[in-house]
Amino acid sequence: MGSPTAEVRQKSRRDMIQTELQPHSLLAGCFECCIKCLGGVPYASLVATILCFSGVALFCGCGHVALTGTVSILEQHFSTTASDHALLSEVIQLMQYVIYGIASFFFLYGIILLAEGFYTTSAVKELHGEFKTTACGRCISGMFVFLTYVLGVAWLGVFGFSAVPVFMFYNIWSTCEVIKSFQTNVTVPGDQICVDIRQYGIIPWNAVPGKACGPILENICNTNEFYMSYHLFIVACAGAGATVIALLIYMMATTYNYAVLKFKSREDCCTKF
Repeated sequence: MGSPTAEVRQKSRRDMIQTELQPHSLLAGCFECCIKCLGGVPYASLVATILCFSGVALFCGCGHVALTGTVSILEQHFSTTASDHALLSEVIQLMQYVIYGIASFFFLYGIILLAEGFYTTSAVKELHGEFKTTACGRCISGMFVFLTYVLGVAWLGVFGFSAVPVFMFYNIWSTCEVIKSFQTNVTVPGDQICVDIRQYGIIPWNAVPGKACGPILENICNTNEFYMSYHLFIVACAGAGATVIALLIYMMATTYNYAVLKFKSREDCCTKF
């Protein structure tokens, strides 16, 4: 047996070593916790949510302002009688209200899908205990898959529809560029080059004047309303395309999560989508 003095020295030495190692173990524990949390983040759903919010914001914000500018251009240059474009004004006003609804819906739906992605990760199991999926949970996950596919198909139509005003404004702008190029060619008068909005079906054929030619059309292209509306429609179309891409990512994420919940519900599986 050792002396009491030696035992006290050994005990104090062990206490000193534990005191020195305690900060290192604390840092290691924090590092492991951070790695565990980062490993359970549904990165695909997170990227899709950011892309979806950005695309819907661009589509709704730019589309709303562009529609207002379009009405102003029609009233000032192509349809001076209010009754001729009354139906179009009502449709555009209705579309603006629909834009408000779309923005609110996708804000909530994106948050719900992101929360569903977090819920189906292995990090939730490790932090809050093991759980077994129920029929109700799998049904809700399957509903998200179906709804996301429906929204994806619908937004493909929205993306195609948003390209129509871009095409119309591009035709008007390209016609103005042709008029400018003909100013140096005296054999072809610019007054013979016209744009008839009535052929697009947005105003009736009896609308007055319905078309613009030559210098009048060139002045329209130089207005602030035309310039802003044209570029805002382009940005809105790009926003619709970004939303379609986000919904495609959501489709893959929700389908993967549903497959794992359905076929591996009794196993300790991880879903990081």
